[in-house]
Amino acid sequence: MDIGFFTMPIHPVGRSIAETLQEDRELALVADRLGFTEGFYGEHATDAAETITSSLTFVASLIHATKTIKLGTGTVNLPCYHPAMVAAQVAMVDHMAQGRFLFGISPGGLLSDAEVFGNLDNDRTAMFLESIDHILAIWAGEAPHKREGKFWNFSTERTTIPELGQGSIMKPYQLPHPQIVVTAVAPFSQGVTQAAKRGWQPISANFLLPKWVQSHWPKYQQGCEESGRVANTAHWRVAKSIFVADDLATARRYATDAEGPYHQYYRSIVTKMIANGRANLFKADQSAPDSSVTVEGVVDDLVIWGTPEKVADELLAFRETVGDFGTLLYAGHDWADRGLAIRSMELMAERVMPQVNAAITAPAPLLQMEG
Repeated sequence: MDIGFFTMPIHPVGRSIAETLQEDRELALVADRLGFTEGFYGEHATDAAETITSSLTFVASLIHATKTIKLGTGTVNLPCYHPAMVAAQVAMVDHMAQGRFLFGISPGGLLSDAEVFGNLDNDRTAMFLESIDHILAIWAGEAPHKREGKFWNFSTERTTIPELGQGSIMKPYQLPHPQIVVTAVAPFSQGVTQAAKRGWQPISANFLLPKWVQSHWPKYQQGCEESGRVANTAHWRVAKSIFVADDLATARRYATDAEGPYHQYYRSIVTKMIANGRANLFKADQSAPDSSVTVEGVVDDLVIWGTPEKVADELLAFRETVGDFGTLLYAGHDWADRGLAIRSMELMAERVMPQVNAAITAPAPLLQMEG
């Protein structure tokens, strides 16, 4: 199992924006040093707690500062952009990364983003699908470009000058295009099936109960089978909120304190999801009232914390519940204590993952025959 990271960083409102951006940048530098294989950055335009407003721009800023880690958008929220702009900018970043770029996409989940960009009352899933179809057609085609749809119509027919290159939109470095990745945030997600049919790969979000994470793999298998491909667990990424410390008392305090970064993160997520009618994500019993969802209960259900040995054991138990997957994405949280946050990543890479992988690859014990 590989280790990567996924962060839609939720910082305390009022923190210095320059400091939070520097912190989120350092996350990738530390991860690259520790051998994390990939990292994804989220984006929102209208949230004072989430200070990365363009995941694509942020990834571009890190490409030449890192060495081996693949960097991805987590995600480009397609209804918020013109598809021709996304096609051109993603292609450029892909050339900058020369194979170290992953294209994460979604319809976008923050309602204030949808409102400010004028699509709050639109079918954003339909916009998302039309947008990615436009983008893929641009990359597969040649100038002059002409596309028509319900939400976007565009052309370079009137202004193309072939011998000068005018009117042509850049193709990516990775052909036919970078690996497309989608984040699954719903139990039994039909979106995972549709993504698999198109060759896209899923990330199961870190704010889902293990039983809902487990529901994604059969949906991915279904989509692969319907498109004539064999589902490979190496292509499934699962995000998880984790904190590791050298001693149990420090781990418990940092991960479970009501004023700590994990509570702060889930307080924001839970409040937004309940307002969006998605309290079901946090309820094992779907008939339970929304009032049964508490931040304390969500942190208890979703955050793995402890010493390296405790965290490794709990990750193996989590894997037993949800099934095998290829990459564990360590969820990024605010660095309330920079030293402890970096130490947690070091312990994950150097102590936890070797224990997890040794247990996964160990041969099953032979049963002794009686008599």
